[in-house]
Amino acid sequence: MPRSYRHAEGHLVSRIGWLRAAVLGANDGLVSTASLIVGVAAASAKSGEVLVAGVAALVAGAMSMAAGEYVSVSSQSDTEKADIARETQELKSDGEAEHAELARIYVQRGLEPETAKAVAQQLMAKDALDAHARDELGISLATAARPVQAALASAASFTVGAAPPLIVAALAPAQAIVSSVVLVALACLALLGVAGAKAGGAPPGRAAARVAFWGALAMIVTAGVGRLVGTAI
Repeated sequence: MPRSYRHAEGHLVSRIGWLRAAVLGANDGLVSTASLIVGVAAASAKSGEVLVAGVAALVAGAMSMAAGEYVSVSSQSDTEKADIARETQELKSDGEAEHAELARIYVQRGLEPETAKAVAQQLMAKDALDAHARDELGISLATAARPVQAALASAASFTVGAAPPLIVAALAPAQAIVSSVVLVALACLALLGVAGAKAGGAPPGRAAARVAFWGALAMIVTAGVGRLVGTAI
């Protein structure tokens, strides 16, 4: 068997659905929890109050991420299903027009008209709905919306992201909570950026710098607000 037939390419597009939700959840959990802990600690709160705020942020954030992701992805899924249902009906009512439409799409992509007609005919003979969903609507099984998967990935990743700053806040001395949480959060953000980039096949350095910068900015702003509020009160 020729080598070209034995070669199996590994594409990363199938990871888009869960990877986006997981990276977003972990980043949000890490940044929001660390920022809240830093802000509360900067307001001269006691260690116990800081921990209560951190635990509340973890639980509320995880539930919020799961609910928000589920609603958002469900809306996308509903739209995809509606388009699929409409396309199914059009294939039943006027298959010739749908064949011509698919052929025109292939002509626009560079095929000769006769070749486009033949390709459209062969693909529709195998699975007409799949051919139209993929080439007319841009919907594929690899990137189809999966609300439950996205919600679970978001909640779990948020919890994982929120855990390091919360653990550090519980173990660090009261006077060192802010600096300890900031350092650990920045390190975790950099690692998260590298991991997400590698999973998606992107350059890791730029991703790490991006998430670390925005995380640091969030913690600085929150710490400043916390100190101002603590001083005022």
